Amino acid sequence: MALPGLLSGQSPNGKLNHAVVGCDGQGWSDLSNIASHPNVHVAAICDVDTARMGKAAAKFPQARKYQDWREMLDKEGEKIDSVQVAIPDHMHAPVAIAAMEGGKHVYCEKPLAHAVAEARAMAIAAEKAGVVTQMGNQIQSSIEYRSAVILIQQGVIGKIKQVHAWSGASFPRQGRPAGADPVPATLDWDKWLGVAPQRPFKNGIYHPFNWRAWQDFGTGPIGDFMCHIMDTPFKALELTAPTTIRAASVPEDWAAKPEWNSENWPAWATYEYLFPGNRWTAGKNLPVYWYDGGKKPARELAGFADKNRNLPGGGSLFIGEGGNLLLPHVGGPQLIPYSRNKGLKRPKLEGRSHYHSFVDACLGKGKTTSHFGFAAPLAEATLLGNIANRFHGQQLQWNAKQLSITNHAAANKMVSKAHRKFS
Repeated sequence: MALPGLLSGQSPNGKLNHAVVGCDGQGWSDLSNIASHPNVHVAAICDVDTARMGKAAAKFPQARKYQDWREMLDKEGEKIDSVQVAIPDHMHAPVAIAAMEGGKHVYCEKPLAHAVAEARAMAIAAEKAGVVTQMGNQIQSSIEYRSAVILIQQGVIGKIKQVHAWSGASFPRQGRPAGADPVPATLDWDKWLGVAPQRPFKNGIYHPFNWRAWQDFGTGPIGDFMCHIMDTPFKALELTAPTTIRAASVPEDWAAKPEWNSENWPAWATYEYLFPGNRWTAGKNLPVYWYDGGKKPARELAGFADKNRNLPGGGSLFIGEGGNLLLPHVGGPQLIPYSRNKGLKRPKLEGRSHYHSFVDACLGKGKTTSHFGFAAPLAEATLLGNIANRFHGQQLQWNAKQLSITNHAAANKMVSKAHRKFS
């Protein structure tokens, strides 16, 4: 097996020749952080909308420019070592898998993929290629989240009975608008649609940000934040795959209108997962609850001594046999009742860059912590929620080994999806 630092394309002068797919928005943030590593050379940039290349082109004038990621991978060949993927969710897997099959290290934004089967395929492709990978749930590397993992595993609240996690994210939309608008001269709309079904361009509806609300392109509130906030429970409790998933509640108007629920994700939902228990859990199974769009667990679950204290806008709550631990998004872990924090020996951790860890691993120094072997199961659990919300109220049984929802044929068809061929 090739060592990560000796794969084809590795620069002989110790520099990582980096390529970018998606230059603005989160792509710009990722690029700026990766390029801040002294051993990174930005060799190529790509965006289907050339207007969104401006900042990257100005900061990295030596970078070769492309509008088609396939052309970039073909022409750059041995000239690049790594590829960053920060584009709408529906295109993560096609770009990342092609890059890995070409022997390139990959940094890919959360939630890793658009469909459950795609996440699994990305993990398999990474293992087969022997490349370095990292999912862009950057907060995983924060001292706050890493401290929570250590404290949970030290047993400060005993074995865990339940986990509740939530986010205020919401992307309300009410069905597909009629008509079409002129496509901007800078945008290749067919390439933006990529593997998704064709539809007319509408100004401000999909590109550049509102794609998150649409089932063909994004993964809604749960996709936007579960890979961030549920990362700590997955790390601390060594979770793998749920056995059952149920969307317990969704908006009544969304559920009642096919023109909404066939196009858009619910503005909010609540979910119930059941994971197999292990050495960190109090029982044979671990109930895990996810809430988004402003929904939260009942504040009484936290056990606050102060009746005026409320749960934060996002975070996770671990219910243990010996107390509770609250982890705000993003904040330091706190024991409840808060009097227990006095004298608590907290871990002393050094700061760590999620981005620089990726670069270092590509250059043969250390390993990434959100590699696709870890990130894919987290993404799969996340994406299963988006199957459950379309069959809300029904408990879906998941067989991770078979990559199958075993009790619901219609839901099982959504585990994978067809890819459109595009020019």
